[in-house]
Amino acid sequence: MKLNKLTLRDQGLFNKHLAFARHELASFSFANTYIWRAIFDIQWTLVENSLCVFFRDKVGCFMYLPPLGEKPCLLAIKQSFVIMDGINKNKDISRIENIGQEDLEYYRASGYLCRQKYPDYLCSRSELANLRGNKFKSQRASYNYFIKHYNFEVSTLKLKDEAGCLSLFDNWIEERKAHCDEDFYCGMLEDNRKVIKEALSNYEQLDLKGITVKVDENIKGFTFGYKLNNDTFCILYEVTDLSIKGLAQFIFCKFSGGLKNYNYINIMDDSGLDNLRKVKLSYKPERLITAYIATRDV
Repeated sequence: MKLNKLTLRDQGLFNKHLAFARHELASFSFANTYIWRAIFDIQWTLVENSLCVFFRDKVGCFMYLPPLGEKPCLLAIKQSFVIMDGINKNKDISRIENIGQEDLEYYRASGYLCRQKYPDYLCSRSELANLRGNKFKSQRASYNYFIKHYNFEVSTLKLKDEAGCLSLFDNWIEERKAHCDEDFYCGMLEDNRKVIKEALSNYEQLDLKGITVKVDENIKGFTFGYKLNNDTFCILYEVTDLSIKGLAQFIFCKFSGGLKNYNYINIMDDSGLDNLRKVKLSYKPERLITAYIATRDV
């Protein structure tokens, strides 16, 4: 079976298959799939009208998303494992990631082993935009400190901002790595350096939306994301100068305030990192969206 290399020209096909169902997990997006080309060789094929997308690197091959069709298709699932097994020397690597709660029982009833992975955090957009009440007291204080002490300008993120955003991101990574004692986290930072460059290089083609915050005419913060479904926007990245108190809270609130067409903000998962989990929980998500990984007893 021929595997096709993922390109921007495949966006229409991808979106057609995404539209078969309403998805809540942040991974169900062409943009959030395509940008990982910076790390993986991404290929796709059609099986029984289900779009099957494969991620491959030097370790092996897996599926970032389950087969995308009008409904779960056992033949597409089985054929996907055949394809992965043909690439992986170790069949334990063959897996399907980001299976939603709604399809969990289908996979289990079909004989697959399913384990939970890190959930996405779903927040109320209006709460993030207003920061009202005692539960947002800390974020509101930081927001107010920033607007009181800094000369800033908020603008729509545009292609011309790419160099400034990447420069800030490089500085942000080096600052994070200086206080990092986890190999996994440091490796994740380096991967994200490549991924964010891929995203910004294809910003308009991927229909990403974001803002920048300049302090004294220099970009000190930026954030961007994409429409996930009709009432949910996903924030893909938020990066700020760590030395500027309150900027992180300000840009998060400001961006959320501008997304008036949406009821919810998906702030993605925490990658199993305790510090990231604490930050996401501090914004009082309405609920966690569970995701699962399917494997076999091989």
